[in-house]
Amino acid sequence: MSHDDAILPPEVDSDTVSDDMAEGGKTLGARSIRRALAILRILATGQEHGVRITDIVRETGLNRPTVHRILRTLIEEGAVEQDPNTRRYMVGPEVSLLGMSRAARVPVKSVAEPYLRHIAEQCGDSVFLTIRSGFDSICVDRKTGSYPVKVLSIEVGARRPLGVSVSGLVLLAFADPDDSEEVILGNEQRLASHGLDLSEVRRRINETRSLGYAYSQVGVVPGTRALALPIFDANQQLVASVAVSALADRLSPERLASLIPLIRHQAELIAKRLGEVQARHH
Repeated sequence: MSHDDAILPPEVDSDTVSDDMAEGGKTLGARSIRRALAILRILATGQEHGVRITDIVRETGLNRPTVHRILRTLIEEGAVEQDPNTRRYMVGPEVSLLGMSRAARVPVKSVAEPYLRHIAEQCGDSVFLTIRSGFDSICVDRKTGSYPVKVLSIEVGARRPLGVSVSGLVLLAFADPDDSEEVILGNEQRLASHGLDLSEVRRRINETRSLGYAYSQVGVVPGTRALALPIFDANQQLVASVAVSALADRLSPERLASLIPLIRHQAELIAKRLGEVQARHH
């Protein structure tokens, strides 16, 4: 049995006890919950591939026994699964089942669906709807066009640090500048693991804010490019990003002249429809 797979004794680890007793023991429950959620967010980035315990330790800054103890508890509750072959950890079925009870809490997904399909039909390429959750971007919908070669650069449910993708750049560029800066500072280590330094991310955010869209000549998948625009609600509050990903020769700078107006018009229609839905529920 490897160190990764070792079964730890059930007692609370010493660093948790010392940390929390230092604050009078009042925050023991809150600290444990925050740690568990931080681990679940990291696991969400691994999707079906899973995440190694070594990577969880590095990204959370927690020690290995603490991470192992939390993972074991989450596995017992069905919130985490471990692949018996790779030993990697993944989000478990219980999390999805809990989320289904509040599907209506992401109204932009249901509102945007026909408009995303229209974009995919018109341009022939893959279209993605992405929202923000804390310091991450999450793809909540994807539509594919008629072009034979599909660029499926990201799965629905995929979570990535804000600042990595064109959608993440849009979600930062049109957020409050102080909020945006807090996010990139908080994501510094994660962005570095994607080969990005903060000065480059800031430059791209400023460029996106200036242009009104984010464009990457090198997409997540080699040989592809990506374009993203913001979606606002009726009150001009940023709610999501809509992106198109395609083979590099199908998303040339010249083609942006026709794609950007198409996407922007559909984003405006989504905003109008969101306003109607929100008005009806107030």
